[in-house]
Amino acid sequence: PRIENAKLETRAVGASLDATIRELAGKAEAPEWVGYGVDEVAGERGACCDNNWNDGNCGTCRLEKENGGTTSTSHSDGSIKLEGARRLVVLYRLEAKQVVKIRVASEDCVVDAGGLPFIWLTGVKAPESVALLATYVRRLDFEEHGERKIGSGALTAIALHADASADRALESFTAPEQREALRKQAAFWMGAARGKAGLIALQRMAKADPSSDVRAHVAFALSVSHEPEALDEMIRMAHDDTSSHVRGQALFWLAQRAGKKAVGIITGAIENDPDTEVKKKAVFALSQLPKDEGVPKLIEVAQTNRNPAVRKQAMFWLGQSNDPRALQFFEKVLTQ
Repeated sequence: PRIENAKLETRAVGASLDATIRELAGKAEAPEWVGYGVDEVAGERGACCDNNWNDGNCGTCRLEKENGGTTSTSHSDGSIKLEGARRLVVLYRLEAKQVVKIRVASEDCVVDAGGLPFIWLTGVKAPESVALLATYVRRLDFEEHGERKIGSGALTAIALHADASADRALESFTAPEQREALRKQAAFWMGAARGKAGLIALQRMAKADPSSDVRAHVAFALSVSHEPEALDEMIRMAHDDTSSHVRGQALFWLAQRAGKKAVGIITGAIENDPDTEVKKKAVFALSQLPKDEGVPKLIEVAQTNRNPAVRKQAMFWLGQSNDPRALQFFEKVLTQ
C-alpha cells in the first residue's frame, strides 16, 4: 500500500509475529500503527478500511479519522510493494502498551496514518497472523460494538486471509460452546468469503447448531455464499428445520435469491407448512420476489388459500405492492 502522513519504519518480523507485536506493544505509550501484508482470499471484492467494500479501487484509508471511512483519490508512486498475489493489509493500533484496534485494508488503498509512527513488518507468515488474530477474537469484549472493539476487527481480518488456517480458525469459532454472537459473525464470513470450505461448515451448522437464532443467521450466511449448493441447503432448512423461526428466515432469504426453485419452495411452504406463522412469512417472502413473479402468486394465494390468516396476509402485501394487477384484483373483489 502507499502509506502517507506517517513516521514510517520498515523492519523484519522477529522470531514470531506474536512476540514481535507483544514487544512493540510493550514499548508503545503513545499511539502508533503496525501493519503487514498477507495473501488475500480470492473474490471480486477487496477490503477497504474495516470491511467498507468498494467496487472500484479503495480510496484513502484514514486510520485516525473517527469511524474510518473512504474517500476517492488517485494513486501515485511511493508505495510499499507487496509481492505476489493480491494482498491484504492487516493493521494494529498500539497505545498504552496494548493493541487497541485492528483494521484491514486492500493493497490498493492509500493508508493515511494521521501523522503517527507506522512500523511496516516484512516476512510475516499467514498462519502466524491467523493464530495471533484468533487470540483477539476469543476475548470477552467480542459482543460489544463500536470501532474500538477489536474482536470483530480481528475476525474480519482472519476471514480475508487466503491461507487454509483461516478456515480452521473460523470453524473453531462456530463450535456450539462458543458465544452465539461469535458463531453468528463467523457464519457470515463463512458464507461471504470462504467458498467451498465455508459452505461445508455452514451445512454442518445448519443441521447441528443448538440455537435457532444461530441457525436463522446461517440461512442468511448461505444467501451470501456464491457456492451453488448453498441454495439447496437453504431449501432444506425451509422444509425441515424444527424451528418455525428458522424455516421462516430461510424462506425470506430464499426470496432474495429468487429463481424458479425458490418460488416453488415458498409456495410449497404456504400450502404445506404446519405453522400458520411460517405460512405468513412465506407470503411475505413472495412480496420480496421480483413483481412479475411475486404479484401473480400473491393474487393466487389471496384467491384460493384455505387459511383466512394467510389470505389476509396476501391481501396486505398486495396492497403494499402498488402494482396495477393488485389494484385490478381489489376492484374485482370489491365489485363481486
